[in-house]
Amino acid sequence: MGKRSRQRLHEHICLSQGWGAGYADIIKENKLFENYYKELGLVPEGEFEQFMEAMREPLPATIRITGYKSHAKEILHCLKEKYFKDIQELEIDGQKIEAPQPLSWYPDEQAWHTNMSRKIIRKSPLLEKFHQFLVSETESGNISRQEAVSMIPPILLKIEPHHKILDMCAAPGSKTAQLIEMLHADMEVPFPEGFVIANDVDNKRCYLLVHQAKRLNSPCIMVVNHDASCIPTLEINSNGKKDVLFYDRILCDVPCSGDGTMRKNIDVWKKWTTSNRMQSLQLRIAVRGVEQLAVGGRMVYSTCSLNPIEDEAVIAALLEKSEGALELADCSADLPGLKWMPGVTSWKLMTKEGQWYTDWSEVPSSRHTQIRPTMFPPKDPEKLASFHLERCMRILPHHQNTGGFFVAVLVKKAPMPWNKRYPKKVEGNNQEEKVAKEADETPEGASVGQDAGAKPEGMCGPPPSKKMRLFGYKEDPFVFLSDDDPVFTTIQSFYDLSPDFPKLNVLTRTHEGKKRNLYMVSKELRNVLLNNSERMKVINTGVKVWSRNSEGEEFGCAFRLAQEGIYTLQPYIRSRIIRVSVEDIKVLLTQENPYLSKLEDEANPGEPQCPIQLCGWRGKTSIRAFVPRNERFHYLRMLGVEVFRDKQGLGQKRSDGEKDGKEEAEDVAEKDEEQEEERAADKETELDLENGNENGSSESKTDCGDKETSNVSQSYLRKVFKH
Repeated sequence: MGKRSRQRLHEHICLSQGWGAGYADIIKENKLFENYYKELGLVPEGEFEQFMEAMREPLPATIRITGYKSHAKEILHCLKEKYFKDIQELEIDGQKIEAPQPLSWYPDEQAWHTNMSRKIIRKSPLLEKFHQFLVSETESGNISRQEAVSMIPPILLKIEPHHKILDMCAAPGSKTAQLIEMLHADMEVPFPEGFVIANDVDNKRCYLLVHQAKRLNSPCIMVVNHDASCIPTLEINSNGKKDVLFYDRILCDVPCSGDGTMRKNIDVWKKWTTSNRMQSLQLRIAVRGVEQLAVGGRMVYSTCSLNPIEDEAVIAALLEKSEGALELADCSADLPGLKWMPGVTSWKLMTKEGQWYTDWSEVPSSRHTQIRPTMFPPKDPEKLASFHLERCMRILPHHQNTGGFFVAVLVKKAPMPWNKRYPKKVEGNNQEEKVAKEADETPEGASVGQDAGAKPEGMCGPPPSKKMRLFGYKEDPFVFLSDDDPVFTTIQSFYDLSPDFPKLNVLTRTHEGKKRNLYMVSKELRNVLLNNSERMKVINTGVKVWSRNSEGEEFGCAFRLAQEGIYTLQPYIRSRIIRVSVEDIKVLLTQENPYLSKLEDEANPGEPQCPIQLCGWRGKTSIRAFVPRNERFHYLRMLGVEVFRDKQGLGQKRSDGEKDGKEEAEDVAEKDEEQEEERAADKETELDLENGNENGSSESKTDCGDKETSNVSQSYLRKVFKH
């Protein structure tokens, strides 16, 4: 991507960064936009005024519960029985607040929406407790604040735990988080066979992905930094031989003009035009995606644009290039309850001067660099009918009070016609059937295969290969521990790890000196890392499982457990485990270093209603839980403790220069959820570029209040310690 193209793409990515003081003064009118969509006829007859009225209204707040986590049911119960009941029948600034409702098409009541805007939730004193709950649980990874239509693509991918998944344009990472959740659908399996590789072209935005992924504590996520249109082909070791990595599922959520986001990105109202400059990039990314897709695999192409030039035109060009290797999947039954419009089969193009073209033959040669043949529908009626473009899905804002969105699901039936190397066929349980492949090597960083000859004007063919370029921070190396590393020997003995512990999957970020932190990745990601270190730029991978604690050396081990990795490690640890009562957990979570004398001698018997695993350190006279602040609040809520921080409370204290999630939300004010997450992640990046941050709380003491519900069970919970 050239300098100008990168600059234009950056302008698209940062649309809302220039709002500033003039944000409230933007008039929600754009005659070119109205004329364009009226003429195209995408909105059903008689509904255009409703469509425009919805576009001018603020976007409702939506949240999604992290479904795979063990406390998902408790979170849902807490929301429905406490916070949602408190909200009912409220009236704020003359607006009657409706009780939040589940999204009818999202499984298991895991996603909710309300007519409250984010501004009302953030500013109203009557909703202060609800807002604090959302901020705290979001930072803990138990809730994601995500636009409703953004939740659709991961569902349509139909993820299974053994799938190898590529997210091509992943930042800021809300959809990536969904993919990770689906991969971990079975919490009993600490290392699913599959993995997620999340990519973004913008180095800074890659740290948004790190911020999102860290909340979910998965050993099966890798964040990489590449231009999606020429993302390199990776290799893996398969039965002692080098093989090409093809993905079972690919999410291709491409950069776009964003006119479906006008309800939250108000700046689009004044900037929207019909330049169609994004289509060439969108098509290159989509082509690169299907090249890396395994035969039998699914790729979801999506945009937050309603424009057919960025939507159906890209799909039609992709299908034409594939010569039957791709087909659109019929997803009409996959999301019952979702209202959507079928894809269109005819459209025309308008210039920003208002001139219309219905066919490439009408375009003057002076405009051939801006207007391309792929922007028009195919001429052949039979070919057009065979594409089944009506299987594409367009979501209009006024139908279910959402943003605008477009999504299409492609299934790969055969290798792409220009590919020299054939992919593997996807079978159940990750069994793959090898098919023939030629021995010709593919240039590093280029497409898997290219057509030999040049194509005449207007004819189909893959884009030219581009050389990979790297930008941004220089990352620390990823170094796997050797089988006989002395560091691991003491850890294995100290924690009495079971024989099946995958110690070869443990890595660190330094070749020399003392190892500060140890991380774990899945076996499959280890395979990817070891075979592609020179081929790709890895920003982050794995989950932290141990942190250095020099005080532990006198006890025989210099590494303490890290809370992030406890659910990954717990199945393998056979020592340093004690059971404590609910009352002890409350003491440990509300006091920084309680004396051992404050704890009960024995845990109360009984099965826990809410199993919790915490990491801590036991000293000679006191004990400490190494649990981040927002996770402390989360666990206390799960135990029935009322957690609320008033603006003068101790809970608001923090070190200079550090902002909590609530203050971040106030800083970003009217900006969309993705910008809010970006600021939080940027702050984290400044503090911890190498993920070396310690896990313990920085607060001297957390005042969580004395108010408790009457039905707190006296069950025991598990707590993991170093002694």
